[in-house]
Amino acid sequence: MDKKIIIAIDGFSSTGKSTLAKELAKHLGYVYVDTGAMYRAVSLFAMQNGYIGAAFFDVESLINSLPFIKLVFKFNPDLGFAEMYLNGVNVEKEIRTLEVSSYVSKVAEIHEVRVKLVEQQQEMGKNKGIVMDGRDIGTVVFPNAELKIFMTASPQTRAERRFKELTRNGADVTFEEVFKNVEERDYIDTHREDSPLIKAKDAVEFDNSNVTKQEQFEKVLQLVKL
Repeated sequence: MDKKIIIAIDGFSSTGKSTLAKELAKHLGYVYVDTGAMYRAVSLFAMQNGYIGAAFFDVESLINSLPFIKLVFKFNPDLGFAEMYLNGVNVEKEIRTLEVSSYVSKVAEIHEVRVKLVEQQQEMGKNKGIVMDGRDIGTVVFPNAELKIFMTASPQTRAERRFKELTRNGADVTFEEVFKNVEERDYIDTHREDSPLIKAKDAVEFDNSNVTKQEQFEKVLQLVKL
């Protein structure tokens, strides 16, 4: 394709949005942006500074600290994709833990956090040629994106995928913990007042519960070429 476009991929947690987005970006020569990593990095910052825990959330302190949070994606040629840096430190591994996952939807509910990150995301897409995945890309960040994908799968399937990923990376978690986290994130993501997770009217929906990654990639690539 000579004309570059914006590809917006939204959907529930652990549906493989990032995997698909990375593959598309690499194939098309586009920039890939994992907006979930941005919210996870803010969540990690809140954890590191004692703003959030199992029984508390100091929202005001987090909001006041937003000007001091610098998020940057740096391309790692060995991995083939960009990693997240929080205030100059590579936090790609730290933000993928179940503990961060348990807080990220709560942090993403905060209006001031969303405003800050959406502004950065829109700036990243000014020149198009970008694949961005998240919860509100096709509805809020890029409502005029040329291609919108909405990904879903059963909670059981998504929990199984997430559990395998975490244990493969050495995490000491149970399937029950992961399944509970998936359900809790689904509820928060779809019920928050600010930019809830919903399917854009013009988005193409993919339920990939019983579809291989390769089959999904080929189907979406056909949509890109239309």
